[in-house]
Amino acid sequence: MSGRVTRRAALMGSAAAFLAGCVASPGAPTRRVVRGATADIEILTDRLGVPHVRARTIADAYFGDGYVAARDHLWQLDFDHRQGLGRLAEVWGPPLVECDTANRLFLYRGDVGAELAALDPRVRGCAEAYVAGVNAFIGETENRPDLLPVVFSALGYRPLSWKIEDLIRLRAEATGNTRAEIRRARLAARGALEMDALIQPLQPAWKLRVPEGLDVHAVRPEDLGLFAVLQKGPPFGAALGRPVRRRRNEGSNAWVIAPSRTATGRPVLANDPHLGFGIPGPRHVVHLSAPGLDVIGGGLPGMPGVMQGHNDRIAFGRTNFHIDQEDLFVLKTDPLRPTHYRHGGAWVPMTEITETIAVRDAPSRSVTLRYAAQGPVVSEEPDKGRAVAVATTWLHAGANGLLANIGINLARDWDEFRQALKLHTSPTNFVYADVDGHIGWQAAGGLPARAEGHDGLLPAPGDGRYDWRGLQTLDDLPHVLDPACGWFGTSNQMNLPEGYDQEQRRVSFEWSPPYRYHRVSEWLTENARSTVRDSAALQHDTLSKFGRSLAVLMPDLPGYEAEVARLRQWDGDVRADSAAAALYEVWWSKLRVALHEHVVPKALHDLVPELDVTVIEALLKAPDRRLGARPVAVRDALMRQALMAAREELARRLGPDSAMWRWGALHSVTVRSPLARVPGMADLFPPVGGAGDASGGDAYTVMARWYDATRKVPNPYEATGGASYLMVCDVGAWDNSLFLNFPGQSDDPRSPHYGDLMPEWLAGRMQPFTFSKEGVEAATVQRETLTPGDRT
Repeated sequence: MSGRVTRRAALMGSAAAFLAGCVASPGAPTRRVVRGATADIEILTDRLGVPHVRARTIADAYFGDGYVAARDHLWQLDFDHRQGLGRLAEVWGPPLVECDTANRLFLYRGDVGAELAALDPRVRGCAEAYVAGVNAFIGETENRPDLLPVVFSALGYRPLSWKIEDLIRLRAEATGNTRAEIRRARLAARGALEMDALIQPLQPAWKLRVPEGLDVHAVRPEDLGLFAVLQKGPPFGAALGRPVRRRRNEGSNAWVIAPSRTATGRPVLANDPHLGFGIPGPRHVVHLSAPGLDVIGGGLPGMPGVMQGHNDRIAFGRTNFHIDQEDLFVLKTDPLRPTHYRHGGAWVPMTEITETIAVRDAPSRSVTLRYAAQGPVVSEEPDKGRAVAVATTWLHAGANGLLANIGINLARDWDEFRQALKLHTSPTNFVYADVDGHIGWQAAGGLPARAEGHDGLLPAPGDGRYDWRGLQTLDDLPHVLDPACGWFGTSNQMNLPEGYDQEQRRVSFEWSPPYRYHRVSEWLTENARSTVRDSAALQHDTLSKFGRSLAVLMPDLPGYEAEVARLRQWDGDVRADSAAAALYEVWWSKLRVALHEHVVPKALHDLVPELDVTVIEALLKAPDRRLGARPVAVRDALMRQALMAAREELARRLGPDSAMWRWGALHSVTVRSPLARVPGMADLFPPVGGAGDASGGDAYTVMARWYDATRKVPNPYEATGGASYLMVCDVGAWDNSLFLNFPGQSDDPRSPHYGDLMPEWLAGRMQPFTFSKEGVEAATVQRETLTPGDRT
């Protein structure tokens, strides 16, 4: 029997055991004895795999949250936990030592006990219960190894037990602009700093300045050192774990509508966070109920509670806000004592910590981690008398981002909601609505208080002059309650309100393109009596006015009359079944590359590898001297060349008859598990979807489905990211709410919920967000009771 057949047979056998142990038939409840709960906990799982946890205390509800997160996402939960703690090499071997070193460097090194003691007692108690719930399921697998995902047996290891202290130590949230800081310094060294505006226009308008004392000629990419390792993630291509570095078009949509502008007179809140596609999906939907708590929504396995959802009084959603939370500091080191650096007029020793990293099938490695006044030292050049440190908001005392959901879940009104956000460190737009009819927006996250003369856009000397002066407060970030227009929307665009003191706050100057927001804003302004279904439709909207405005510029081209007419007459809808959308997307992909080649000198291609889409739009609509002495003629020539190349590629891929082209034939969706890239494991982790699963949309439509046409793969137009979790909340009539969680609720291929929501997601068929006790009972297909270990 072949190895492939053997593996498949093993998978089927383990699937049968798994299903026998985990999936009971309706009306046949199972009882499990667990350690750590204080009373019986009931878990009702519905047909979509959503667990509804019912407990007698709030803490026990979070125990159930930890338990079902481990039940449904144990491999993801364990991998992410190991990655954060710097313990991957003990499973995956020597290639992971550098990754482990980087993650250990960025663990919180302050007083963990003091951090725990400073928490709201309710938050601390719920966090401890969550950890106990995770450990309870892991403990159950000791006697029931068939409950472990197949990766554990295939690779011969067990999941880690958890400690509450780890949820304080794990902090790494590398989302800042340190690579851009390096780029700008290198551009300045070449006398081309102004070229940075081609790749990242600053908003609000701001003049780049080199901090006094910075030697831009010495700055190089290697200065990022271990921070680059942290940003990249584990060295498995785009595989294991979730690399922190993100593409610039990733983001989310969220909006909230006041009662005065809805058909029901109740607020509506909608949210669809965007991330790269993969298995497991980034969200696990859970419902937690106990006296004083009733909350449902999407959470992140390993992070207690609900990130996007609602309780019985408030609904809450989020998108990425842009706060520059990380700065590079160049240290001058002592030639005779390289671990001493110049700070405050004196030579100061770096703090050193030595750690031992266990390595599978190899000797353990001893690593020395160093810290300066600003933060972790990520690179060192003793022979050149320099080192580089990174300051981050998320390593400050009190920045316990993993525990922020708990307070949000317990909030009953706007004031309690805002109070809970003080613990939230990631840069985030929060939208809010409540049953009393209020809607609101609060930007949250750690905001540095930078020294005069430093805006965070380039590295700064680490001699003390530019050190941060602590963090600013939540009140220093913009917010609004009950906006006069009756709605608020955020799609990662620059949304600092008029009059906001950016000169003083220096929140960020780098934002996402505004096209998704423009469409949302237009729709919300025009629809005065919107419904939940309307918001769900808007989440799946594929109209690109941006694309339409470019396509009509296409000049005549003899021999290509049909293609020119198709572009000019296109309605701008990036539908999967549209021939014009297929032509536009391939034409656009060719055109943006051609513009970059023409505008950016070859000597700067390494530092300006692409043009910002807003720069491209401006150049195409109003050609200027950057295109040469005859800019309109050059633009038209580039458009013609792009169209010829697009027709050639489409004919090769989809056939010569342009009327038969379809965007979805190129823009398919295949969702893959990172474990499928591990040698010998592809058969155990089958993909979901495939070439026949067509999708509309692109990076700039509200239904974001981005791709990268420059990838060297058979089909570079395959969708690689977008919204996998979506929800629309009817605030107060909660059972009318809708959601989707793609591709499914489980990361285990033996589970029926591994990829069961793929067809619904592709079709845009939102599912009932069942919340009421009666609704949950009607939808339940599996019942379990967790009984404390000292009870029978």
